[in-house]
Amino acid sequence: MTAMARPPVDLAVAAGTRVTLHFTLRLANGDVVDSTEGRQPATFEPGDGKLLPGFESKLMGLRAGDSATFTVWPEEAFGQPNPANVQRFRRSDFAPEMALTEGLVVSFADAAGGELPGVIAAVDGDQVMVDFNHPLAGRPIQFSVQILSVEPASAPAAV
Repeated sequence: MTAMARPPVDLAVAAGTRVTLHFTLRLANGDVVDSTEGRQPATFEPGDGKLLPGFESKLMGLRAGDSATFTVWPEEAFGQPNPANVQRFRRSDFAPEMALTEGLVVSFADAAGGELPGVIAAVDGDQVMVDFNHPLAGRPIQFSVQILSVEPASAPAAV
């Protein structure tokens, strides 16, 4: 007796599935922030807590072969900027040879010893303002996705 190949199951994106897709993330002005096009596609399991809630919710119900473009608002993405996340430092807190310019991303250590990126927001004499908000906080973001596969989460990865 030989095993017969099972036809693919036409699953929709839902909890308990593994999704493989290509995505492009754009700002409202069309600038591309990130994309998997021309690279390895992304694979995730809905409900695992690793994705933005607004992104994940827009994928629910899509199936392999589907494409979609949608906007995720700040409240379901990176939130609104928090003024408490902008901190003042002394210039002497930084290495003397470090050229501090607005927009420069600097790595800091958080209380647990992990890496925490901050963006230099302003330099005024001996005062340096560092913004620890996510760079996309407060911004609506647009995703374009192409669903490559939707499988049961317990199945071996296809891609």
